[in-house]
Amino acid sequence: MYVCICNAVTERQIRTCAQEGATTIHDLREQLCVAGNCGKCARHAKTILREVHATPAALVASDLAPAA
Repeated sequence: MYVCICNAVTERQIRTCAQEGATTIHDLREQLCVAGNCGKCARHAKTILREVHATPAALVASDLAPAA
């Protein structure tokens, strides 16, 4: 799916960039030009970054948390 329409950047490209070390929207902007024009993709791009960099331990802990 395209995340940044202005620069034709896909979710897969953002995930790959994050897996290769990008940790901020600034990193994505430098490497892929994400959020370099209108900026409407920045929120979704940040969400993808958070997903990629979420630690497995944090995900497991949240799954094990008692239901409220």
